[in-house]
Amino acid sequence: MSLEPNVGGRDRLARALLAVGLTVVALDAVRDGRRLTGLLAAAGALGAGFNATTCFCGANAALGVDTTGE
Repeated sequence: MSLEPNVGGRDRLARALLAVGLTVVALDAVRDGRRLTGLLAAAGALGAGFNATTCFCGANAALGVDTTGE
């Protein structure tokens, strides 16, 4: 499987902003002692950050969605 870019434009920006927001939630949750919430938010932040950084999303690839032209 190649990491052919399929995330771009507003979709990429939205994923980057989501990653930042989930990182803030994760840090706040861990600080308040809610470790499970922090772990789940951190996992989501890593996934969204990976998508935004590499311009690739496995779900997009599986569904045949390509937002690079937007």
